[in-house]
Amino acid sequence: MTDESLAGGSGLDGTWTDEAEWAQFDEAGLPEDESAPTPQPVLAVVGRPNVGKSTLVNRLLGRREAVVQDVPGVTRDRVAYDALWNGRRFTVVDTGGWEPDAKGLQAAVAAQAEMAMSTADAVLLVVDAQVGATATEEAVAKVLRRSKRPVLVAANKVDDERTMAEAHTLWSLGLGEPMPVSGLHGRGSGDLLDRILDTFPDTPREEFGATGGPRRVALVGKPNVGKSSLLNRLTGELRAVVDDVAGTTVDPVDSLVELDGEVWRFVDTAGLRKRVKTASGTEYYASLRTKAAIEAAEVAIVLVDASEPLSEQDLRVFTMVVEAGRALVIAYNKWDLVDEDRRHQLEKEIDRELVRVRWAERVNVSAQTGRAVAKLAPTLRTALASWDTRIPTGQLNSWLSDLVAANPPPVRGGKQPKILFATQAHPRPPTLVLFTTGFLEAGYRRFLERKFRETFGFTGSPVRISVRVRERKGAKSGRR
Repeated sequence: MTDESLAGGSGLDGTWTDEAEWAQFDEAGLPEDESAPTPQPVLAVVGRPNVGKSTLVNRLLGRREAVVQDVPGVTRDRVAYDALWNGRRFTVVDTGGWEPDAKGLQAAVAAQAEMAMSTADAVLLVVDAQVGATATEEAVAKVLRRSKRPVLVAANKVDDERTMAEAHTLWSLGLGEPMPVSGLHGRGSGDLLDRILDTFPDTPREEFGATGGPRRVALVGKPNVGKSSLLNRLTGELRAVVDDVAGTTVDPVDSLVELDGEVWRFVDTAGLRKRVKTASGTEYYASLRTKAAIEAAEVAIVLVDASEPLSEQDLRVFTMVVEAGRALVIAYNKWDLVDEDRRHQLEKEIDRELVRVRWAERVNVSAQTGRAVAKLAPTLRTALASWDTRIPTGQLNSWLSDLVAANPPPVRGGKQPKILFATQAHPRPPTLVLFTTGFLEAGYRRFLERKFRETFGFTGSPVRISVRVRERKGAKSGRR
C-alpha cells in the first residue's frame, strides 16, 4: 500500500479509520494486457439476397448475432463474427446479397461480398433449396470456380424430407456435393460445421479483423451523419457501404485502420434512430448492436453533422457513451459545408447543450474531403491515456486535503459533512470513491470533478465520483 491511511492510519480530518474497511481499496495494478490471439481461418458466407444467409450464420455461431428480418437486403456490409466448433475457433463473415448485374446500392453490396471472398480461406455459398439454382447462383458459381478457394454449397431451407430432392439438384452448380441444412431449425448444421473445419487450410491465408492488441474505437452517431464515409476515408477503400439513404449500415463493421503509424480497430455502427425500447424490427437489433459496440470499445468517436443544429439524437448518443464510461472524441463532420454564421451558431449550441462533455476534445473534419482526419489519432491517444490513468492514493488525498480546507463542503441539515478519505478505485473509466460523514451535494461533486481535472488532466475521459457515507461507530452499536 502506498498510503498508510489505508492500513488504519488517519483520514483527511485526522479520524482513525477501520483497517478492514480500507483494505478492499488497496491499489491494484492496471489489468494485464491480453495476449495476442493466433490467426483464425475465415469463412465467407455468400449468396443472393434473402436466401437465409444471416439465419444460417446465427445457427453456425450458436447465438443470435446477425440481424435477421423477412425483408431482402437487411445485411449490406461484410460483418465478422467469432465462431467455435469442436474446440477450433474461426471467423465467419456474413455478407450482403450478391447480384452479378447489380447497380447503385446493390452494386456496393455485391462489391463487399466479392471482397470477403477474396480475403477468405473458404467460401460457403448459400442457396434456397426450395427455389433451386437461379441464374444468379450460376453466375456466382462461375466466379467461385475461378477464385481458387475451397467452396461449400449449403442447400438452405431443407426443413423436411420432402425438400431433400431439391437439394440434390444443386450438384449442377459444379461446386461439389450440396449440404442440406435448415438455418431456421438447425437441421444438418453440425455436419456442415464438420465439413467447414475439414475445408480450412492448416495455415490461415491472413489475419482477418484480429482482436486484442489494437485499441478498439466505436464510430457512433445519428443516421446519415457520415460514419461509413469517414471509415472509408480512414481505410482508403470502400470498406462500408455508403448511400444517401439514411440507415444504410445495420450491423457493426470491424476494420483494422492504420493511423499515424499505429493500428486501430474501428467499428462502424448503425445510426441510432430511436430508443432501443421503442425501436422495432431491424432498428431494434441494430440499436442493440450499436449499444454493444460502444460497451465493447475503449474509446468512441461521436460524429456530429456540423452543418445542422444539434438534435435530440446527437445528445442521446453522447449520453450512451458517457453512461458506458468510455473515452470520447467529438468529430464535427461535414465541416466543408459550414460557413461563418453556422460556426458562430454551433459554438452557442455546444456551450448550451454539451455542458456534460466539455472535457472531450473536438476535431472539425470532413470525410468527403479528408480535412483534419489525421488529427483523430492524437486525440484518440490523449483520450485513452486519460482513460487508463490512475492517481496514487497518497497524491490524491494530499490534493484533496488542501482543496477541502480552502473549500469545505456546504452545510446540509445543520451539519457540515467531512471527507475522511479518497481513493481512485480503478481506471477505465477513472472512478473516485470518497468516504464521508455525510451526503455531498451534486453541485459540490461537480466542483470536485472540475478541480480534479484542472490538477490531473483527464482530457477525453469521463470521471466518476462515488460517495460512501460512513456512519459513526456509536450509531452502529446503538442499533445492535
